[in-house]
This record gives sequence, C-alpha cells and structure tokens, in this order.
Amino acid sequence: MRKNHNHTPESKFRHDLDLCSKKKSLSAAISLYETALSDKLRLNHYHFNALLYVCSETVTDPSNRASAFEFGFRVFDRMLAGDVKPTEATVTAVARLAAAVEDGDRAFGLVKTMGEYTVTPKLRSLEPALFCYCRNLEADKAYEVEDYMVSVGVSAEEPDLAALLKVSADTGRGERVYGYLHKLRRAVRCVSETTAEIIEGWFGGAGAGEVGLEEWESERVEEAVSRNGGGWHGLGWLGKGEWDVRRVNVDVGGGCLSCGEQLVCVDIDRDETEKFAQAVAGLAMEREVQSNFKDFQDWLATHAEYEAIVDGANIGLYQQNFAEGGFSISQLDAVVKELHSRSNKWPLVVLHNKRVKSLLENASNRKLLEEWIAQGVLYGTPHGSNDDWYWLYAAVKLKCLLVTNDEMRDHIFELLGRSFFLKWKERHQVRYTFLKGDLKLEMPPSYSLVIQESEKGNWHLPLAGEWTDESSRTWLCITRPDSCEASGRDKLHRNSDSSPIRDKQPSTTGKRKERSVSPSRLDC
Repeated sequence: MRKNHNHTPESKFRHDLDLCSKKKSLSAAISLYETALSDKLRLNHYHFNALLYVCSETVTDPSNRASAFEFGFRVFDRMLAGDVKPTEATVTAVARLAAAVEDGDRAFGLVKTMGEYTVTPKLRSLEPALFCYCRNLEADKAYEVEDYMVSVGVSAEEPDLAALLKVSADTGRGERVYGYLHKLRRAVRCVSETTAEIIEGWFGGAGAGEVGLEEWESERVEEAVSRNGGGWHGLGWLGKGEWDVRRVNVDVGGGCLSCGEQLVCVDIDRDETEKFAQAVAGLAMEREVQSNFKDFQDWLATHAEYEAIVDGANIGLYQQNFAEGGFSISQLDAVVKELHSRSNKWPLVVLHNKRVKSLLENASNRKLLEEWIAQGVLYGTPHGSNDDWYWLYAAVKLKCLLVTNDEMRDHIFELLGRSFFLKWKERHQVRYTFLKGDLKLEMPPSYSLVIQESEKGNWHLPLAGEWTDESSRTWLCITRPDSCEASGRDKLHRNSDSSPIRDKQPSTTGKRKERSVSPSRLDC
C-alpha cells in the first residue's frame, strides 16, 4: 500500500527550495520567496543561504545580473531584520553579488563586518573583492585585501596571486610583480597556463625592461642564495634592458636547453634548518633520557664532517625475515662502501646499541664492526632510546644526506608538524633497493620542480601538466641577453649535481681519514 505523505507548507517549501537551488533557477527562487512571505513561513539560516546561493550563481549572467543583485540584497536585509545571524556562506554569497556589479568596496566591507557575527572569513569570502579590484586596476585596494587576508590567517592561492601579479604588471608596479613572483614560488610548484601567460605579458612589456639594478654585489647575491637554500635570492631585479622570454625544456640533469643555466635542488633555508634541528632535539629530549641525547649532540658537534647519515636498522632489516630476527650486515656494508666510493668520505651509521652488541657476538661480523668503529662509521644509540631521533637530528643538523626508506610518517615525525618537512626530505633523503643482492641508491633529484631565480637574475618557471617524462615538461626561460650569454659560459665550469655525494663515479684520489668514536657510545 502506498503511504499517504502529508506535506506541511514548511517541508514543501524546503523540498522546492532544494530543487530550485539544484537547478539554479532565479525566477523560481523569487517565486518561492514571495510565496513563503505570503504564507508567513518562518525562514531560517538554511533557507536564506539557499536563496542567496541561487543569486550568487546567476548574477554572472548579464540577463539576470540586475534581478539577482536586487533580490539578493532584499533577502539579505530581511535576514538581518529577522535577527537571523549571517554565516560565512551568507556573507560570501552577498559579497559575490556586490563584486558582480563592480562594487568592490561593498564586497570588501561586507567581509570586514564578519567579526560582528563572530564569523571567520575564508579565502572564498575575500576573493570577490580582490578579483573586482584587480579587474578594475585598483591596485592599492587589491593590496589592502591581501593584507587583510594575512591578518586573518587566510593564505592566497595561485589564482589570487596571479590576479595580484597582473594588476601590478598592468599598473607598472615592478617591485610588486617581483614580490608576487616569489609568493607564487612559495605557493605552487608549477604554474598554470593562465598564470604563465600573465608572466609572459609582464616580461614582454616595456615596463619590465626598466626595472632592475645595473650594478650589484655578486657576493651578496651568492650569500643570499646560500642562506635561502638555493634557487632564489629575493634581493630584487638584477640587470637592465629587455627580457628574452622563451618556452623551453630542460635536460635530465636540470640544464636549461635554451640559456644553458643549471637549475638546482632547492633546500629549506638556514633559519628553517635551525628551527627544524631545534624541534627534533626538543622532542627527543622530552622522550629520551636527556643526558643521553645531550651526549650525542655534544659528540656530533665535534664530528661534523659527515656528508651522509645511514639509518642502520632500516637497511639491515630490509627484506629480511623479522620473525627469525634477520639482520643483513652485508646490505649495510654495501651502503657504507658505496657512499664512501662516491665521496671518499665515510658516512655515519646510526644503530641501536642492543643491535651492535648482538652483531659483535657473531665472530664473522666482529672484524667489520671493529673497522667501522675505528673509521668513525658507527654510532650506537643507548639502551632504551629511539634511534630515529638520532639519525634524523644528525641529518638535519649537519645538512647532509640521509639514507633510509623510512617515509617518516610515524607519530614522532608527525609531532614536528612542519610544512617544510616534505621539502627537506626531497633534498636530503636517499632511498635504496637491493635487486638480486645489487645495491641501487636513489639520490635526491638534481633539480627541483619549482620556480627558480638565479644569481644572475634569470628566471625559470615550470608549467603544470602531465608529461611522459620531465625532460618534455615546458618551462618558461626568462633572461636578459647579457645574463644568458654569461650563464652559458659558466655552465662549462659547473658540476650539474648539487648533492654533497655525487651520483657518478668518484675520484680515486684522496686519503682515508680515520677517526675514533666515543667508546661510551659503543660500550657493549
């Protein structure tokens, strides 16, 4: 038997409103609203927001613009008069209405009243005013919106930064363009086609050729690049004259096939590195026996020449039978030897003291371990410690490579909660495989897929998109002719790999450096 549904006026209004919202029908929304008023229905947040949503979705149609604007603000005024507190969605919808009729001041003013309703703006709340100001070339007002974003903790995304960059370019604000290129560098790895066209427009215009220093201290620029982790200096435009803008490819090693400049693998900057090291040390001190970890910090300060740290447990247990307590000392030895062959320097293997003691009990392992101890290769972490803290701290503090397949997703790494963790891993982590007993190290990439600014003031920007391989990815190569020629000559004298340990055949020269490891660390 069919059930007899007795729809109340309220439930029918809700049903019809949902259908109207789904179809984005402005005429139906107006009709429903008038019916609700005549029936004296009590409207709540949901009803008002649904009506305003339809208005904000249809106001972009020129044939509906006036009606959507007028009706939307009539609904909003009714909402306020009825003491129905606006939500973030409410104000966002009304701000879109104001921006659609090019009233950026009203759109921005509405967002600034959110505090009165104890509502926090979102990016979508501020974008209507921002885009409106940018369209109308009201640069200073657009910058004011961006400042307000920062003050309320809202981060601009690529479309917002592209709009700010364009309005800066169109109004001849060269230094602002420079600043937004760097903000774009921090926000995205690859730029969209739309953003690329804006950038090409700026550099192809007359104004871009007028900005920049004709003379600068190269040492200061080099120091800034080093301090920032490579890939940018942030000191402003370098050089004068017209720019040469090309769409190019880069080779597998990161060399630009147009200007010859070498792209680099970008690291976190010095301040971030120090904060990272302090964060690791702070958490380790909370969870370890403080004196043990402090001893390690002191020891590491006097043994700071390592170029690679090895997570001994991760390598020794790789593809072994855990149930049988398997640990492959030969795998660990292969990694140690390979790293030494590449740089002629011994790495530091971090391994728990309990494991070291167990390995020393085996006569076949003892000679190798004693050699490692004599060479300063091995550091045994104390009983009851977590060796993860030790190898991570050493790799961060010494700014060197870390050989491990550990993805560092465990709770101890989540505690760090740093946005630059992934960036640091990309630059420093070396992964490995053993295929039929043969070791293969996967070194960090020779260059980073990010916007890069060179010491000569040239720019390289990767474009977003799917490519069969990275060598076919399109980049924007932006140079001044003199810088392009100079960088091409310099490439002849530059090694293409920025990693401390090269992914190539090492020099056979050099004498092995022998050191002693603190006996207390290996007292088994």
